[in-house]
Amino acid sequence: MKKMIFLTIGTAILLFLIFGFYKASQLQNIEIIQKATIKADKQKVFDMVKYLKNFPKWSPFLVQDPKQKYEVKGIDGTIGAQYHWNGNKGKDLGYQEIYTIKELEFIGMKCDIQKPFVAKPTFDYTFTKNEKGITVHQTFKLKSGIIDAFFMWLFGAKKEMEKTNQLGMELLKKAITK
Repeated sequence: MKKMIFLTIGTAILLFLIFGFYKASQLQNIEIIQKATIKADKQKVFDMVKYLKNFPKWSPFLVQDPKQKYEVKGIDGTIGAQYHWNGNKGKDLGYQEIYTIKELEFIGMKCDIQKPFVAKPTFDYTFTKNEKGITVHQTFKLKSGIIDAFFMWLFGAKKEMEKTNQLGMELLKKAITK
């Protein structure tokens, strides 16, 4: 009887791990695209993203942690400028850095997250004018190992990332149109 119980539990754990690692393999390369169309001048929209001093006006992370400390290092609005953060009582730590700018068209930022986990995602922003205003496309990319991806699957991290990025786009729109 005990042998049967252990065999059943062992089989259930094995199936869970197989399924989990299968799902995790689909999360090793995450790409999340969010967008917002903003009725405003293209320069104003572009500058809200380009100048890191503006990020607190539309940061979804400050909504989640209003006591987060932050500072801009380098020459704001230029390649190499960095936005550093330290939040959640020291449990969130990292920075994002502008790595490319194509004036009024594209801004690329890379992140270096040290806590609560180590990751190096990128955020790319494209700006296009259309009949409704300026559409900002945010493309978030994250590559991770299978173990990290397993824990992301286990805790539903991709859905949280999608919600956070969408909130950021909503806050960007709100910051510009108020």
